[in-house]
Amino acid sequence: MSERMDRATEAYVAHRNLLFTVAYEMLGSAADAEDVLQETWLRWVSIDLDTVRDQRAYLVRITTRQALDRLRALSRRKESYVGPWLPEPLLTAPDVAEDVELADSVSMAMLLVLETLGPTERAVFVLREVFDLAYEEIAEAVDKSPAAVRQIAHRARAHVAARKPRGVVSPAETRDALEAFRRAVVTGDLQRLLDILAPDVVFLGDGGGVVKAVPSPVMGAAKVARLLVAGLGRIADAVSLQPAQVNGHPALLLRLNGEIDTVLALRIDDGLISGLYAVRNPEKLSHIERETAVTR
Repeated sequence: MSERMDRATEAYVAHRNLLFTVAYEMLGSAADAEDVLQETWLRWVSIDLDTVRDQRAYLVRITTRQALDRLRALSRRKESYVGPWLPEPLLTAPDVAEDVELADSVSMAMLLVLETLGPTERAVFVLREVFDLAYEEIAEAVDKSPAAVRQIAHRARAHVAARKPRGVVSPAETRDALEAFRRAVVTGDLQRLLDILAPDVVFLGDGGGVVKAVPSPVMGAAKVARLLVAGLGRIADAVSLQPAQVNGHPALLLRLNGEIDTVLALRIDDGLISGLYAVRNPEKLSHIERETAVTR
């Protein structure tokens, strides 16, 4: 029994970061991804490992099925969520940005695009486009035929391509835009802020009904700029804006009297900030105090 448990533990630990990343990309919630991993572990230790040909594939299959069940439950929960829902931000290691495809797949902007897919489409897209699983493996995970999975993958790929950021943005470009944005906000320079915001920029704030946040999307450079200058101007003396690596990309941590109050991530299109995502819900800030490992 001890040897069997040791074998199961060794395999699970070896692939845990991968399994977390799969679950997180499917759910957009670190807390729910951790719960999925607990369920995966309970099922994994009950399996006769001698019957498992590919441990990694088997673990991914369990995780995907558990995440799909939870994703359907989350969809119902989000219907009653107060205000805009944003993914739970992760503090990530600098090396995540070096894997451009991984960083893109866990970015706040991409996770919001994935929210527009149905549960099965999202699972197929993540497993195929991010983790490069074979159609046959994905078919077993989502209980579809390989032919059906190919069709789903094609539809999901087209859907995502139409909604993702329009061009590849280098980390240096993102940092430059973020620093220009930070300086404009700190100085209250409305014109400098307007210069870095896209005309159709969208600001989303997630307070979850727990803390104050904008109740609906704010659209347009002028409206967003005025909101930021007015909102931060009132508390300027107590606020600091600290650069951080969030979901594989440069972002800002807004600290109020030294405590993390808001995670501010952004989306860039054609050199301008087209999306600002402010996560304030305290229940979503627990994974921002320490790095979370994500991997392919």
